[in-house]
Amino acid sequence: MDLKQLASGVDTIWVVLTAAMILLMEGGFALLEAGFVRQKNAVSIIMKVFVDIAFGALVFYIFGFAIMYGTDAGGFIGTSGFMLGGDLSHIDLSINHETYWLFQCAFVIAVISIVSGAVAERVNFRAYILYTIVMTGLIYPIAGHWVWSVNGWLLQLGMIDFAGSAVIHGLGGFSALAAAMIIGPRIGKFAADGSANIVPPSNLPLASVGAFILWFGWFGFNSGSTLSATNTSIGHIAVTTMLSAAAGSATCILFTMIRYKKSDPPMVINGALAGLVGITAGCAFVSDAAAILIGILSGIAMVLATELLEKRGIDDPVGAFAVHGVSGSIGTLAVGLFAIPELTGGTTAGLFYGGGWRLLGVQALGLVVVCVWGFLLTWAALKLIGTVVKLRVSRDEELIGLDVGIHGVPAYSQEKDFIDLNALKKDH
Repeated sequence: MDLKQLASGVDTIWVVLTAAMILLMEGGFALLEAGFVRQKNAVSIIMKVFVDIAFGALVFYIFGFAIMYGTDAGGFIGTSGFMLGGDLSHIDLSINHETYWLFQCAFVIAVISIVSGAVAERVNFRAYILYTIVMTGLIYPIAGHWVWSVNGWLLQLGMIDFAGSAVIHGLGGFSALAAAMIIGPRIGKFAADGSANIVPPSNLPLASVGAFILWFGWFGFNSGSTLSATNTSIGHIAVTTMLSAAAGSATCILFTMIRYKKSDPPMVINGALAGLVGITAGCAFVSDAAAILIGILSGIAMVLATELLEKRGIDDPVGAFAVHGVSGSIGTLAVGLFAIPELTGGTTAGLFYGGGWRLLGVQALGLVVVCVWGFLLTWAALKLIGTVVKLRVSRDEELIGLDVGIHGVPAYSQEKDFIDLNALKKDH
C-alpha cells in the first residue's frame, strides 16, 4: 500500500466517524425538542426525527445529492449523480463518492430537523413527510449547489461557508420561520390582546442532555468538514467551535440575569447552540478571539430575536429561527469581517484584516439569497402541500396531544394503566 492509498483510508475513516457524530445529533434534536415541548407531544417529536432520517436519506440518495453536487452548465443545479451513478468525476477528493455522500447525507438530515422544532405540537404528520421530501430533495440541495458545488455561482463569487452557517442554519432557520408563520401559533400561546402566554417545557434536564449531544456532534459537523484526517486545521476548528459555544452560553447566563433578574435555562441552552451555529461558517478561518466575539453576539441576538417573534405573534416552540436563522446570519457575515488571510490560504481576507469590503459584500449577498430562497420555497411548498393534505392537526388532536391524537400512544405510561389492564384481564 502506497502513501496515497494509506491517506485515503485514513481520510475515509475520519469522514465516516464524523458523519456518525453528525447523525448522533439527531438524538440531540430529539431530546432537545421533546424536552422543550409539552409531555403530550414528545412522541410526535421522535416520529418527526425518524422521518428526517429515513426519508431524508432515501431522497438525498435518489436525487438530492445529484441536484447538489452533479455536473452543471450554469452553476445553479446539478444534473448528474442520481443514485450515485453517472458523471461525478468533478468531485476530486481523497475519499470515494459513497463516503462523501454519507457525510453530506448527515448534513441534509440536520437541515430538516431545524424546521421540525418550529412546527412542533401542531403540524400534520402527513404534511411534514411531504415537506421533508421537498426540503431534502430540492430546497436544500439547490442552495447547497450554489455555495458548495465546484461550479456553484456563489462559490465562484468567493462566498465562504465552511460548514454551513448559511447553507444549513440560515436556510433552515428562515424555512422554519416561514413554516411557523403559515401553520400559526399553538392554541393558547397568545392571549386575546396579543400578549404571549408561557408554555412551560416538559423536561428541561432532557432538553439540556439534547443540547450536550448536539454540542458533541458539532465537533464532527465542523472539524469533519475538512474531509481529511491529516488537515492541520482540525485542532483550530475544534477550539473555535468550543469557544464560541461557551461564549454563547455564558453570555446568555449573564444577559438573562440582567434582563429578567434570573438566569433563564431555555435561553442558556439555546445560547450554547447559537454560539455553535454562529461559528460554523468561519470556524477554520477566524481567530480564537473572534470566535468568542461571534458567540457573544449570537447569544445576545438569539435572546432578542426570541422576544421579537413573540411580540409579532409568531410561535416557535424551540427557538429554531432565533438559534439557526439569526445566529447563522451573524456567523456568515462574521467571515467577511474576521477571516484571516493566513487561514484562508492567503487568497482572501475579512474587512478587519485588510481584505476590504468585497468578501463582506459577497457574504451578505449569499446570505440573503440562501435565506430568501429557503423562506419563499418553504412558503410555496407548504401552500402546495396544503392543497393535498391539511397542514395542521384538528383542534381536538392538538388539545389531547399529538402523541395520542396522531400516533395513538403516550410518551409516558402511568403505573395505573398497567393495574387497570390486569384488572380487565381478570374480569374476562
